[in-house]
Amino acid sequence: MSESKITVVGSLNMDLVVVTDQHPEIGETIIGKDFTTTSGGKGANQAVALRQLGNDVTFIGRVGEDLYGTEIVENFKSRGIKLADETPVENVSTGIACVTVGHKDNSIIIVPGANEYVTPEFLEIHKNEVLNSDYVLTQLEIPIETVDYLATLCRENEIPLIVNPAPAAALTDNILESCTYITPNRLELQQLESYHPNIMDFKHKIIVTDGKEGCYYYNENNEEVRVKSFKAEVVDTTGAGDCFNGALVSELSSGKSLKESLEFSNAAGASSVTKFGAQSGMPRREEVLKILEEAEYKN
Repeated sequence: MSESKITVVGSLNMDLVVVTDQHPEIGETIIGKDFTTTSGGKGANQAVALRQLGNDVTFIGRVGEDLYGTEIVENFKSRGIKLADETPVENVSTGIACVTVGHKDNSIIIVPGANEYVTPEFLEIHKNEVLNSDYVLTQLEIPIETVDYLATLCRENEIPLIVNPAPAAALTDNILESCTYITPNRLELQQLESYHPNIMDFKHKIIVTDGKEGCYYYNENNEEVRVKSFKAEVVDTTGAGDCFNGALVSELSSGKSLKESLEFSNAAGASSVTKFGAQSGMPRREEVLKILEEAEYKN
């Protein structure tokens, strides 16, 4: 399979992960089981997913002037992901995510830090990376103004753009009209509906991830089409949605149909939850193909 040139514009975080048997109630103190730090951020996770699947990946994002930023840059280098700009934002911390993992699920608090400096002006400096892409992927952990400008760049240059609206926020009309697909989960879709009562006017662009139920989209007749999930022994769901999005772009950019791409993405997401950690759980192509082959054999 030839490599597709994918550019990811998004967030770079250091994940501070606490593992516990239960999530604490408000005002409650509990004893945790484990603590780790690992490179994360929805954008970074999606870039790693893409790279694991064999794509040529460039990342447009920012780190802060601290040890976390240095670790993130080195992590990308070790994985063969090109960071368009390694210069740290002076006197600003790298973005962090405080992740609590318990009951095979997670809750997350994000502090944006240097991610807030992924501005339209910064994107303009590196726009040639976008213009040389087969596909572009972004999320909402960077300023919405930047996502809006990215949508304009992609529309004017006929470059497919997938917007993963996470965390959910009000989009601009330009983003809705210019993107190729929007990929919320069920909760994010509900939130988008509250911001945009007309969101279903764009249902032909909407792909909804639905946890254990797989995902669904709308065909040319505006009919809901379900794509089944795959059984997995869940260890950690952190990054499963990011894995799905990376896999989706990987397959679409290689010319696969939407349904084929979604089947592959569901299998990739199923593989990712069987390992601890977001980026460390991103599967290689052969792992995903094995899940698909075994499912076909059982059928």
